[in-house]
Amino acid sequence: MTALLETRGVWQRFGGLVANSDVSISVGRGEIVGLIGPNGAGKSTLFNLIAGVLPPTQGSIIFDGEDVTKLPAAERCQRGIGRTFQVVKSFETMTVIDNVIVGALIRNTKMRIARQKAYEVLEFCGLAARAEKLAADLVPSEKRRLEVARALATEPKLLLLDEVLTGLTPVEAQTGVELVRKVRATGVTVLMVEHVMEIVMPLVDRAIVLNLGKVLVEGKPADVVRNPEVITAYLGDRHAVGA
Repeated sequence: MTALLETRGVWQRFGGLVANSDVSISVGRGEIVGLIGPNGAGKSTLFNLIAGVLPPTQGSIIFDGEDVTKLPAAERCQRGIGRTFQVVKSFETMTVIDNVIVGALIRNTKMRIARQKAYEVLEFCGLAARAEKLAADLVPSEKRRLEVARALATEPKLLLLDEVLTGLTPVEAQTGVELVRKVRATGVTVLMVEHVMEIVMPLVDRAIVLNLGKVLVEGKPADVVRNPEVITAYLGDRHAVGA
């Protein structure tokens, strides 16, 4: 499988703090890959490096065969990297469809075409009935889907999902899982940050575990959850209680 995304020896330092330490990962075209790990493991920092919010202290990021390490976020979006945010960033005073049109305008400069694209994406995400509502009026699970819809409207090759299933009820989370599967079925590659392993493990093809800024282990979900290092780093207390 050819890699759509690679990080090569990526480091991110904030003064004396090392958030990412020599991180080299690859994501193949058409994969759903889970980037998991305890809080403070460096997951969100790595996402910001991939999306172009931050330049890495050292190392390189290759996307679709091109070195994009020095490109700003807007240009990476043009190249096909779409993302959601852990803290939902909808435009609260705008309608749901106008929020998605913002994403669609990256590819379509004609408003009529952008609006049509936005509506199609809202239908895909199960939000068409809420199109003319204000974003502020959506419930939290709908706001998560709006984040996904706005990112999809940019027509990404790679969709970065930052904890889109966190804080949802089991039913809402299952709806979210089905949406991620639908996204992949359209040919979009997915890299998702989650820390709720029970939700993400049945969904992903491969899991990459970060701990203390480093790649601890990667592989098939069933192998990863049985790895002693993962159990210690991630599930330690919970498993120790039952020991």
